[in-house]
Amino acid sequence: MVEHIGVFGLGLIGSSIATRLTKAGFAVSGFDPDQTRCDALTALGGVVQTAYEIWGAGCVFSCVFDTDQLENLIDNAPNTTATLISVSTCDPDRMANLGDVAARKGITLIEAPISGTSKSLATGDVLLMVAGDKTVARELGPVFEAISRAHTHVGALGNGNKAKLAINLVLGLNRAAIAEGIVFAQTLGIAPEDFLSLAKVSAAYSSAMDTKGDLMVNRTFDPQGRIAQSNKDFELIADKAAQTGQGLPFTKTYLDMMQDALAHGEGDLDNSAILLPIERSKLK
Repeated sequence: MVEHIGVFGLGLIGSSIATRLTKAGFAVSGFDPDQTRCDALTALGGVVQTAYEIWGAGCVFSCVFDTDQLENLIDNAPNTTATLISVSTCDPDRMANLGDVAARKGITLIEAPISGTSKSLATGDVLLMVAGDKTVARELGPVFEAISRAHTHVGALGNGNKAKLAINLVLGLNRAAIAEGIVFAQTLGIAPEDFLSLAKVSAAYSSAMDTKGDLMVNRTFDPQGRIAQSNKDFELIADKAAQTGQGLPFTKTYLDMMQDALAHGEGDLDNSAILLPIERSKLK
């Protein structure tokens, strides 16, 4: 039975996981280079530890930004018998090798990327796509149940992020479609809030309208998932597609919009702010 859990990275995802686990009765320790985030964990009832001490928990979540940071985390880990659960969107082609590197240190790497926002994670309304050792994953069931509404095992390391990338593609394009619909409706003289209300009861409805629609309408882009993170994910999606020779025309357009947002200093805004570069787009 897992009772003590460590969390590497206390940003939007890491802090939500720490909150869920604490409420479920787990002892939680965490590490983050940002002191403000560490203070928030302490206020929650968690314990701040060093990057080395965290491994003593035996079960550790990795909530780092990308594959390079995950690799660095494993490279700098001590020899231990811990289980490392990676929830970040990472390069699926590198996961098996990282699992081997971890295993040489006694660490079992489990993939559990999240489908959902940090806000939905805070309420446990997310899906985890679990990959790796099936026996270990089964033993982690109570941990996964504490932070999600559902978790499903999708096979060997790498499969979790393959599934996550494909889902992120659909979700990202869904957000972009909603934003473009709002912009188009407004150019026709329909108030954004009126259009959103209509869209929610139309055949075009998607749950992304519930999570992102009001942010677009009210232009309150407090991050649940940042544009910079979405851009990182979609660059990975485009790279994986290019390796197979598959074109993804909508993905390319979405990436162009996100690059415009980054160029305008909007990378730390919520990914619903894709509305802004769409609005700036003008016919030549």
